[in-house]
Amino acid sequence: MTYTHIHNQLKNLIERFFFPALLLVGLLGGCTSYIPREKLMLLPCDSCGEKVKLVTVPLPVIASSPNEGITFGALSALLFHNKNDEITTLIAPQVNYNTNFGVTASLYGALYPSPDRSMEFNLSQSSKVNHDYEFKIRDTTQLDKKLELNAFVFKLSDGSSRFFGFQAKSPLQKETNYANDEVGFNLSAGYNFAKFFQIVLGDRFRDVTIRHGAVSKVPYIKDKFSELSVPGINGFTAHAPRLSIIHSTLDNKDVPTFGGYVKLSVEGSFKALGSAADYRHYEAEVKGYYPLDNARYITVFRFVYNQTLGNDVPFLEQSILGGETTLRGYGRNRFIDNSYFLCNLEERIRLFRWEIFNVTADWEIAPFLDMGAVMKSLDKATFNNFELNPGIGFRAIVRPNIVGRVDLGIGRDGPAIFVGLGYPF
Repeated sequence: MTYTHIHNQLKNLIERFFFPALLLVGLLGGCTSYIPREKLMLLPCDSCGEKVKLVTVPLPVIASSPNEGITFGALSALLFHNKNDEITTLIAPQVNYNTNFGVTASLYGALYPSPDRSMEFNLSQSSKVNHDYEFKIRDTTQLDKKLELNAFVFKLSDGSSRFFGFQAKSPLQKETNYANDEVGFNLSAGYNFAKFFQIVLGDRFRDVTIRHGAVSKVPYIKDKFSELSVPGINGFTAHAPRLSIIHSTLDNKDVPTFGGYVKLSVEGSFKALGSAADYRHYEAEVKGYYPLDNARYITVFRFVYNQTLGNDVPFLEQSILGGETTLRGYGRNRFIDNSYFLCNLEERIRLFRWEIFNVTADWEIAPFLDMGAVMKSLDKATFNNFELNPGIGFRAIVRPNIVGRVDLGIGRDGPAIFVGLGYPF
């Protein structure tokens, strides 16, 4: 049985059965139940009682971004609680429809068996081009909790990817589409050698194939650009060890309300390790969180400078801005060059604390301003090259570890809406 045959069968199953089934779950959801612990043997939870509280929350899905276009669908969030009424597991089956990708069925999971260990997975398959299979794990239980281990493995294909050319003023008229088909991993081990300091050793690998994308109305990247002008356009491999020094006084890793964070990183990609080219990344990041009125108001800022040095650096390995965690008024990978400077300012305002479906959440509004530019080097920066993206975010926080967000940013190309989990920074 060929891969194409299996893929077509999966596509038919998704379109015929999974979408109606999830809609039915959503209609019947919105309830709280209690399940005996012995019936959930596969659920890792060190602090669960004899009966586990399960809250089922049906939600609509509506999103729009410059790269993907409009997406709509439905999901059902299954929230498992421990005996302290904290969420230890989130399971979210979801079905979406997008004109470019067709029907997408996905299953997302976030597991917090203890405060010192967490796991995430995402299994997603579209009927056209896209797929995403990811697994993450974080563990801080070793060496008297001084050692932090992180692992992330993935296999994905994003048929909405865009390339506009290099430099800060890459015009919208040069827009092209492609699918980056990738497989890889990102591993790290961090050791706390002082009260607020951590040294991190990491290793990153990605193998990228460039294929035809899913957006037929946009020209294919290889029809407008070549390997001579865009290194990596025919695919590439990157294998890069990394060294970072971190100073952090944050009060919480996932949902901080107070403190500062400084990170200095250097990463080298080497042909001797299998990379397509020799080059280096340097990055400095500073973040701060300043609360007022018992953290009802939290002023947040971030500054990042990233520099890429080397010859024939693949375009997706250069310094990149655009998307839900950098410039929120643009789609992912909108601006590419040898370096970038980024500033994010955000005021997180807690409007109220509300219990819905037996889950207590803090509901926030967050006006923000993103400012950034790509450039050859920092001394080549000019004010005219900087993009200013005002916007507003809406968040629901279920402490101590879950954040749902919707961010609307306005850029030169128009508005962008991003929906996801976790704070953008």
